[in-house]
Amino acid sequence: MGMVEVVRIAHRTGFCYGVREAIDKAKESAAAGKSTHTLGQVVHNEGVIRQLETAGVRSVDGLDQIGSGTAVVIRAHGVKPEVFERAEQRGLEVIDGTCTWVVQEQRQLQALVDEDYTIVLLGTPKHPEVVGLLGFAPDAIVVDEEEDWDLIPRRKRMALITQSTQPPWKFEKLAALMVSRAHELKIVNTVCPVTIRRQEDTLETARDVDLMVVVGGRHSANTKELTRLCGIAGTAALQIENARDLEDAVPFEGMRVVGVTGGTSTPIEDLREVTQRIYEIAGTPETRGRAAELAAAALDVAATPAGRTTSLPRQHAGAGAD
Repeated sequence: MGMVEVVRIAHRTGFCYGVREAIDKAKESAAAGKSTHTLGQVVHNEGVIRQLETAGVRSVDGLDQIGSGTAVVIRAHGVKPEVFERAEQRGLEVIDGTCTWVVQEQRQLQALVDEDYTIVLLGTPKHPEVVGLLGFAPDAIVVDEEEDWDLIPRRKRMALITQSTQPPWKFEKLAALMVSRAHELKIVNTVCPVTIRRQEDTLETARDVDLMVVVGGRHSANTKELTRLCGIAGTAALQIENARDLEDAVPFEGMRVVGVTGGTSTPIEDLREVTQRIYEIAGTPETRGRAAELAAAALDVAATPAGRTTSLPRQHAGAGAD
């Protein structure tokens, strides 16, 4: 017999602004009749990729896979400057979907290079955003987990900058360590504010529920961080990619109130589907029979005052921004 009475979707969930903008631009290009491709998957979400393919948008790994006259969308992570140059040489129409926060990050990094700082970049090696940033500062020292930090040399003038989705606590801890590594240390905090707000809202929800369900890519750093934060709040967390991962009610035994949150690349519709699925497999007899209705109501609360993805109905989308 199911026990779940209430499922709450955390506020300010769904796509972050940058991801949403890149998806919009790809859809608008295809709708205008252009042969449209994205350089790499615009978001690591199977449902969204299928939706884009249906709209006529294809993903490619490199510019050499598409011909002259094709429109190519640069995803939110950004790319090296040389990618724009190569695209122009190949006669491609470049649609720049780089997140405005990442653009600012790139400019700040270039300024540090121009000022001749030894730069330490906190980020995940080979992550698309980090790869793009290194196009502006190829000599930057990239470090990720704490075991990497011993590689940081001692220099007279050093600067610290971060991949936008790194956890704030990690950036702060590395900044404290680097104080002893340089005579002059410049710290540029480029942690994305959307990432910070997402974590705050997840923590707030986690404190008020019996179990959290975190929805996002298995390898997504920001999704893993949300799961970690739930543990810090003292609430057990179940991390999944989508509603299909919920096969039975076992994880919900003894749970009356459940929270749902998602990474910045997770559509808010996925959270609605997960919410409905929880009610269907683990709800009380009363909530199970109203699963779809209750999931829609939970989405309405979470999506107010601003919708978090363009595929929401018009009354939600455009009410505000992240």
